[in-house]
Amino acid sequence: MHTLAVVLEEPRRLAVRPLDLKPAGPEDVVVTVDWSGISTGTERLLWDGRMPHFPGLGYPLVPGYEAVGTVVDAGAMAQSRIGDRVFVPGSSSFIDARGLFGGAARTLIAPQSRTVTLPQGVDDQGVLLSLAATAYHAIVGGTAPDLIVGHGVLGRLILRITEAMGAERPTVWETNPTRRHGVAIHPDADDRRDYRSIYDASGAEDLMDFLVARLGRSGEIVLAGFYEARLSFAFPMAFMKEARFRIAAEFRPEDVTAVTALIADGRLSLDGLITHRRPAVEANDAYPVAFGDADCLKMILDWRNCA
Repeated sequence: MHTLAVVLEEPRRLAVRPLDLKPAGPEDVVVTVDWSGISTGTERLLWDGRMPHFPGLGYPLVPGYEAVGTVVDAGAMAQSRIGDRVFVPGSSSFIDARGLFGGAARTLIAPQSRTVTLPQGVDDQGVLLSLAATAYHAIVGGTAPDLIVGHGVLGRLILRITEAMGAERPTVWETNPTRRHGVAIHPDADDRRDYRSIYDASGAEDLMDFLVARLGRSGEIVLAGFYEARLSFAFPMAFMKEARFRIAAEFRPEDVTAVTALIADGRLSLDGLITHRRPAVEANDAYPVAFGDADCLKMILDWRNCA
């Protein structure tokens, strides 16, 4: 079996080319992908060659961890999944390319336990389940935010899930005026210094001292973004605030299940978050736009017309 896939041959050199696939196992499903998303966090670092070392990291690799498609075949223990519309957070079944994270391909083979059946009516928006699950995982790991830093897709999902779970609406900061949309404010317009829970969804590593200064006593900073460089802060202010720092770890399958239920119940909307779409064969043009255009919240690749 083979597939067409986005392959990062090396930093800043991308191809859309065929790859062979390992055979499906008894618990695996074979998914024909319709759409996959481009992450402006991890994939930007893979594209630039700046990703900190992870086990299995190397080139060539298939990026992406946000794919939506239909189960078209399955192993003996997963036959009941054939025909399901599913979200797939990637695959490691490629031959001659690493699957980190392995979602940007026309055909994916993955354990059925790693797929989630989508609610009725959810199509290309299903690629957002990874980010929604990341936001949910951060929130249920501690106190809900009363300040969110960054009004990109992750920041917006943190805001929406906070409200969907019945918590009070937090303040949102955003320095880019095109992304405020009457919801976020510039940090300079906010003089509050008693936040109990600040969620940073910006991925900026130079904000720690500024955020610590805005905490109340025993407040917490949740690192919800992905950070390329080392994070640091001045100890005296953090000491006086008795500040706490929490890292929002990678989402788990139960987080994907939980946000899928919120969507199915109508409590979580994914509307307005996908702003750009390109055919998968135009990936070389799509990636620079995804990373460099401030108006691009989320770029997805359309695989439906690919062989």
